[in-house]
Formats: sequence, C-alpha cells, structure tokens
Amino acid sequence: MVRGDWTQSKIAPKWRMLNTGHMTKAGTQLFEDLMRFKPDGMTANAWAVQAGVSRTIWSDLRRHGNPSRRTLEKLLAAAGSSLAEFEALRVGEAVPAEAGAAQALAEINRRWREAPRGPILLLATAAGEWREAGHRIELLVIDRSRVVGKVDRPRALASDGEAYAVTMVGQSMWPRFRAGRKLLVSPASEVAVGDDVLVQLAGDRALIGELVGRSRSRVELRQFNPDVTFDVAIDEVETVHKVVGEAL
Repeated sequence: MVRGDWTQSKIAPKWRMLNTGHMTKAGTQLFEDLMRFKPDGMTANAWAVQAGVSRTIWSDLRRHGNPSRRTLEKLLAAAGSSLAEFEALRVGEAVPAEAGAAQALAEINRRWREAPRGPILLLATAAGEWREAGHRIELLVIDRSRVVGKVDRPRALASDGEAYAVTMVGQSMWPRFRAGRKLLVSPASEVAVGDDVLVQLAGDRALIGELVGRSRSRVELRQFNPDVTFDVAIDEVETVHKVVGEAL
C-alpha cells in the first residue's frame, strides 16, 4: 500500500528547515520516514498534539532516535496509518545503527521478520449505542460465530494465533480510526494506559476506545468523536484486548 508520492523532493521542504545540528543518523532517518506520514495541512507540532504526545517528540527524536513504540503508534494512528504499515515500508532499508540509537525499532524489526502465519479472520460487526440512548457512546456488536472475510496478517502478529479483526462501524474514534476501516485486535499483546483497546462486554457487545485508566472496580475509556471519557464497571468487563492498528 503506497500513501501518495513519497519522493525525496516532495518531503524534503518539510524537514530541511529544522535544526539538524544535534541529529543522530538514526534520528535523521526515522524523522524523515515519519514526515512521509504527516497529515496534509498540519504542522509537525499540530500532529503531535492531535496524537496526544508531547511536542518535544521531534527534538527528542532528532537527538536520540529512539521513541517508544506507544508514541509511534499514536502518531501514526492520528495520521490514519499504523505501526505495521510504517515498519513494513522500512523493512529492507539500511537503517544506520549507532550505539543505543533506534534500539526499540531494531527489536521490533527482528520480531517482525518471523515467518507469518495465515490470514486473520474478520468477524461480523454491527453498530449500537451503549447504555441509554443519548449518551453518544458507540457500541460494537461482534458476531464471533460469523466470519465475513480475511485480512493479511502483519509480521507483528505472527505469533498471536488468537488475533482477530473487526470493522469500525461508527465515527467515535475518528480521526484515529475511521468508519469502515478494519482493526486488528491482539489478545496476546500487553495492554497499558494510553493504548487503544477493545473492551469485551457480555452478549457479544464491545467498546473501542483509548485506555485512560483501570482499577479493581472500573475501566476508564475515552472516545474521540464526541470527545467523551467514561467508566465501565469491572463486573461488566469480560476481557480487554489491544487494538494494534488498521489492517492494510
């Protein structure tokens, strides 16, 4: 999947004006690669704010070249992409290796070069509304007995035999996830605050949102459109699975 014209001449004006005096080689390469995904009409700082990460990400990246996986996921999700797509386009490229630079991405690359398994099953989904009408919190109804298609398995999920895909049926997570996009869900992935998750409720019902917090009594989620933060009682929750991104 190619996202527009990524020629060097097209992306160069977006980053050459930035101070390169303290860039590492790895940071320079990673920064250039990320700028290919920057949403049109949006500055780099605006992109960071939209993604919910610190605006210092760009200076930190240029100096050190080793952002966290979660930070990259948030930036790419805000651009309508995913870490799987980003890494797929970097596989095979010669990424400079400095001591300690881009270590996190190097680890990801090694894992993603494992032999992939078969495709991931796409489960049937329908739209609903959580709790009483008027709360404007979207509900996803998943029919796990009905498979409506298959999607390619990214290398990131090669070892997750329980991974599945669902279709985003509403606008509640726009612009991170758009309606109609197929989302990859990984039961095997560790879930942390700030991750996008699918919270499975009883009766094939599920909620998709950003995990804001969790305790013994509740799970706190955020949806983006409208921007609402809400609690789900822990006794209503069956499982919490990580949404790792959109299927290509």
